Amino acid sequence: MDSATYPLFVAAGSPRELGVQHGEQAADRIHAFLDFLASSLRLSRETMRERALRFRPLFEKVCPHLLEEIDGLAEGAKLNPADALVVQLRGELAMLPEGACTTFVVSRRGTSNGETLIGQTSDTPREIMEFGYVLRMEPTDRPALLMWTFGGMIGYHGLNEHGVAHFANALGGGPPWRFALSHYPLKRLMLEQRSLDDVLALMRKVRVCSNGNYVLCDGDDRIADVELTSAGPEVLDEKRDGFLVHANHFLCVAHACPENHAQSLPDSFCRQERMTKLVADRFGSINVDDMKAALADHDGHPTGICRHPHDGPDHSMLDRRGCTVAAIIAEPARRRLHVCRGNPCENAFVEYVMHGDK
Repeated sequence: MDSATYPLFVAAGSPRELGVQHGEQAADRIHAFLDFLASSLRLSRETMRERALRFRPLFEKVCPHLLEEIDGLAEGAKLNPADALVVQLRGELAMLPEGACTTFVVSRRGTSNGETLIGQTSDTPREIMEFGYVLRMEPTDRPALLMWTFGGMIGYHGLNEHGVAHFANALGGGPPWRFALSHYPLKRLMLEQRSLDDVLALMRKVRVCSNGNYVLCDGDDRIADVELTSAGPEVLDEKRDGFLVHANHFLCVAHACPENHAQSLPDSFCRQERMTKLVADRFGSINVDDMKAALADHDGHPTGICRHPHDGPDHSMLDRRGCTVAAIIAEPARRRLHVCRGNPCENAFVEYVMHGDK
């Protein structure tokens, strides 16, 4: 791997061993991400630690094995243990939304080889590229997984050995922030499930502090979209289209209203329409290359699906310096990720596979 690609880090074993190995390999990126968080959130390192420790009882109650892994991460990266918790919370420490992103999932009947495709652009501050990597984990007693992540986060976008996969978007407006678990450990718990039903049950059980959207699939070709809010999940109707796409505004009946749409990125509506058209036009014969082209699409440039910095106004969800830092396509049936570092109009996708798969 060179500077134009994301490195692959691999960890295996018990929760503590997973954390130690992850922390040792990603140490430089984790320390740099902590510095970035302090600067971008305008919080001191001590304040971030104090706020993060308030969440520790929630981790102990909902996912104690992940807390053991987080403590291992601190050991491996030579961090204060509270700092390893800080990176699992990000903007939740200041109750701030983060990022843009455009997601999609296409069922088997929409693809050329009869296999589900799912993925997204990840649109964030450009600095995130310096902290990113692909992480392959082989837990002793839970499903193996493959995900793109950054800065020590143990849960982010990816898939597991059972074909369960999820990708996510920020949402504008919606129910207010509340003290609850952050989305990042939930993302990891989702990758410990064996089916879409298991994932949906988890979302109904575990409350989260803020709002975000998820496109989902499993190994039985079931697909779904869930707008998961601090008030609970809203499952969107697939309408038998055989695919789902989502940008950064609410689509569910409960929260799709002028007040929430006014708080969303203005370009979200155009990206939603554009990705829907790109998928619908090729539905029935879509392949990985088609989705690579869709994620590199410049309709609405510079704030199209492939996002670039621009001279327009800042937004609370993503300022004008924000850009596509990763484009990701998963082939769950093949346990494979295609990941591009940065804008896919400029850089190549690299293939990453789960251990034991060819």
